[in-house]
Order: sequence, then C-alpha cells, then structure tokens
Amino acid sequence: MKVSVLGCGRWGSFHASYSCNIGNDVILWGRENSGNLLRLQQTRCNDYIHLPNGIALTDDLERAVDHAEVMIVSISAQQFRSFAQVLAQYDTKGKVLILCMKGIEQGTGKRLSQVASEYIQDADIAVWVGPGHVQSYVRQVPNCMLVASDDHALTKWIVEAFNSNLIRLYIGEDLIGAEVGAAAKNVIGIAAGMLDGVGYNSLKGALMARGAREVARLIKAMGGDEITAYGLSHLGDYEATLFSSYSNNRRFGEAFVKGERFDKLAEGAYTIPAMLDLAQCHQVELPITQAMNDIVYANAEPMGAMRQLFLRTVKGEF
Repeated sequence: MKVSVLGCGRWGSFHASYSCNIGNDVILWGRENSGNLLRLQQTRCNDYIHLPNGIALTDDLERAVDHAEVMIVSISAQQFRSFAQVLAQYDTKGKVLILCMKGIEQGTGKRLSQVASEYIQDADIAVWVGPGHVQSYVRQVPNCMLVASDDHALTKWIVEAFNSNLIRLYIGEDLIGAEVGAAAKNVIGIAAGMLDGVGYNSLKGALMARGAREVARLIKAMGGDEITAYGLSHLGDYEATLFSSYSNNRRFGEAFVKGERFDKLAEGAYTIPAMLDLAQCHQVELPITQAMNDIVYANAEPMGAMRQLFLRTVKGEF
C-alpha cells in the first residue's frame, strides 16, 4: 500500500518507520526548511529513530499527496486548520486521511476531524489515538491503540491494514468520544505533573478517577458515548500520560510548578482553553481543566489551586 506521512517530527517519523516496517511504500513529508526534515535528509536519524532505507523524504506536498492511498497526518493540532487549507488544494479524492494528533482547536472548540471535513470533503477521515511512546515502540515494547471514524467499514479496514505485533489496533465506535478523550487526557497529564511537582503525587489515584468522570460527562453532553472515556483513548492512556517519564504533558506540568524551562511540545497546554470553551457550550463542569487554566493562564498559586481542587465539595463519588 502507498502511504504518505505528513509531518516529520517525533510521531510522524515513527509512523513512517512503522508503516514501512509492515510492508508499505512510504513517503515522509516535511515543510520546506524544516529543521526536522533537514536532519533526516542528512542523517536519516532524529533523537528517537533511524529511518529504514525504504522511506523517501520530500518537502513537495503535491508529490506526497499524489503518491498516497493513505495519508497519515502528524503535526501540531493547533496548526492543523492552516495545513488542511493547503492540503485541500491537491487531489485527495478517494484517499484515506488518518489524523494522529490529539487536540481540540482553540477558538472554535472543534475536533480535528471536524476541521478536516470543512476543507477535505472527498477523502475518508479517521483518527488514530491511544497510549504509547515512540521511545518504547523503538525498543519493540508493544502497546494497544485505537482507530475511530464515522464509518465502521473504514475503521475496520484501517485496523486490519495497520495491525501488527507491535501495535494492536482496536476498532472505535465513537469518534466524538475518541477525539475528546484523547485531547482531554493531555490536560489530565499536566495536572499529574503538577501533583508530582508539588509533592502530591499520592493524589494521582483521585485525579484519575475524577478526570475520567469529568471527561465522560463532557463526551455524553456532546453526543458521544460516555463509556468511551474509560477506554483506550482516555483512561487507557493514563499510564503513558500521567506516570511516564516520556510524557511531555506530565513533564510540562512538573516543570511549570517548579518554575523550570520546558521546550518540548505539550499539546495539553493548548487544549486547556479549548476544553473550557466546550464545557461552557455544553454546560458541563470541568474542575480539573479549570484549575489547570487558573494555574497556567491566570497565575494562580499552584499548590493552593491543586489543594483546593481536591477539597471542593462533591456529591457522591467525585
């Protein structure tokens, strides 16, 4: 199968390598003058992976689109709208577009599949989310992930086409829940890092229970299946996001409360205000997200805000 991976950062380079290793004909695209692409062109390596020789590298988006039966997109979630506008200029008819990012668009509260559908009406759109870190996959440590779309047959086809002993893919029946859950777990990951940073890591159990319940309520209010919050896209991704030393979102939260510099992409930081927009629109309380917003964007004192979060009045269990 001909696959083009659009985006050559950590996850894009991994998806290209993975797809090549399971037998596909792969092109990896990066923006012109991209430092990531330049390094791969010069060395075929980055900090995480050595690309198989079978992968072609290009900064020509038209070439990448024309090559592909399947396009896998892995770029910053907040840059996706501008990228989708450019992508729509090329012939995507009959192709499969798989989004491998986890985020909600700031300013609109839209899921990334919704953004894609605004510009690309002639391709089949799906998302690929769930737990796992590139650092583990390159050491051949297996994990499970989830594919979801509005078309069951499409979802099943992707799962069968990309399954392997390294990544066990499962069929998702709830696109709304998969996207919202995947984005929201990054916010919970920041909260977990803050607990680590202030020495309250014993509260991670309470954070996990409350976080999944909050997100389940939001998914239900948006028309999804609240049970999805307890699957691979959200709760199933907590170990990789709330505890792992590889988690950029957890590391961002810890560094933030310690006043330390953190220069990696933490999508959860951008998802916080977008989640609050969704909460307001659907009249759902998201206390954890609100606390993260207060700390990151409103200069609330971290230890006090985290303590208050767990002292708030609750009805029943969380």
